[in-house]
Amino acid sequence: MKETLGRALFTGEEIQNRVKEIAEEVNRLYAGESLVVICVLKGAFMFYADLLRLVQVRPELDFVRIASYGNSSSSSRAISFTKDIEISIAGKHVLVVEDVVDSGHSMNFLLKQLEARGAKSLRLCALIDKRERRELPVNVDFAGFEVSGGFIVGYGMDYAERYRELPDIRLLELEDCGASKS
Repeated sequence: MKETLGRALFTGEEIQNRVKEIAEEVNRLYAGESLVVICVLKGAFMFYADLLRLVQVRPELDFVRIASYGNSSSSSRAISFTKDIEISIAGKHVLVVEDVVDSGHSMNFLLKQLEARGAKSLRLCALIDKRERRELPVNVDFAGFEVSGGFIVGYGMDYAERYRELPDIRLLELEDCGASKS
């Protein structure tokens, strides 16, 4: 597979400006409330860190990692925790921070699991909302940017564990170079 790093969709400065706006919304909504903010690893870690530097409600912090299993020809996926949260969320406001929400399968699974644990309220914050790809009804309460398509990397998002360190969000062109010969 040949990879070509494309143009920046969002610069580091644009990202930081949007993160600041989202933090202001979170601060207004949760003023005077206790809040648990959960980071979905690995892709959301940069967004999570930058957002939390600006959140003023002194939240409790936790992390979760989920994985989906199945083949690409099937829309049903088996999703499980590879790292679960460690603190109780019963009776607490919970904000989940994710990098990209596209089909909605992973977030639907995670939000149902957290709801079953008795969260007082549950909201989703995603840096990238690929709403047009949604297969399940998952609402992104705080969206950084809406992107219609393409494979994106940078600012925590990866391809084969690379490109997470980029300060901006870029398109990544993938080309299959394995043409078979007869």
